[in-house]
Amino acid sequence: MTSRRTHLISALTLSLLSVCGTPSVQAQEDYPSRPITMVVPFPPGGVADAVGRPVAEAMGRYLKQSVVVENKGGAGGGIGMGQVAKAKPDGYTVLMALSSLVVLPEADKVLKRAPMFQLDQLKPIARFSADPTVLVVRAESPWKTYAEFMAYVKAHPAKVSFGSSGNYGTMHVPMEQLKVATSSYMLHVPYTGAGPAVMALLSGQIEALSTGPASVAQQIKAGKLRALAHWGEGRLASLPEVPSLKELGVPIAYAQWSGLFVPAHTPPAVVEKLRQAAKFAAADARANQAMQASGSSFMFQDAPEFERYVQTDAKDMAVLVQRIGKVD
Repeated sequence: MTSRRTHLISALTLSLLSVCGTPSVQAQEDYPSRPITMVVPFPPGGVADAVGRPVAEAMGRYLKQSVVVENKGGAGGGIGMGQVAKAKPDGYTVLMALSSLVVLPEADKVLKRAPMFQLDQLKPIARFSADPTVLVVRAESPWKTYAEFMAYVKAHPAKVSFGSSGNYGTMHVPMEQLKVATSSYMLHVPYTGAGPAVMALLSGQIEALSTGPASVAQQIKAGKLRALAHWGEGRLASLPEVPSLKELGVPIAYAQWSGLFVPAHTPPAVVEKLRQAAKFAAADARANQAMQASGSSFMFQDAPEFERYVQTDAKDMAVLVQRIGKVD
């Protein structure tokens, strides 16, 4: 009797599982059943925020759940990135990262400090933008051209200061590139993000900075900032009058990309839903309008292509960080 009862219970359990599925599978099928948090690892006003907000809004419409942006600045983006790397891999915590994501683990090695996160803790979902950074100064500064600016920098070592979103961040690395390429020296002043750094430039606390067009396009259009050069190839559609550093004889380039990531062990079914939501956002008219208004545009890459891109960029940046070495 006991054996027969056990057999009946087992059969009933299997029958229920075949109808309802296992709890984990059922949860994945129902995803998302509650709001999703998109961590932007910088304060408001920077590129990650300018990309993250229209993308979050569009993804929320596709997923039929709110995607709530949470700004988590500090350590050049490392605090927010580390938070997502260690988050529960259920699709309810995602990351809108900048290209500093591939720099910071190598910087931790150079500085001989405990890593804030490792790249293999995060899985790429989609790239949304890849803009060269732009060298800007205040419009009332004495420098009308890059040549005038660099002549002053070389004649006055350490007198010109530049701001960034933190050590080894996407605003710091291109300026270190420039210093190495031109054998010049400028004083680095790190802030918690692009927004505070731009405000510091506008208020006269620093003299220059390099950042993505989305962080400074409105101030350039308003006549508050002047763009002297950029780290891209050719001319930028949003700033056609601004020459590239390569045009000016400085053979360096740098792209500040933005992309969506999740914790590494997020279930494939959840990853797939997020991929489709990301595709929807990149094609969405409302999101594209917001991107263009910020001075940027979508340069979308889906997960497989973006994963290869991240791996290549990580290798290139590792070489650059080792060349730059330890910085204050």
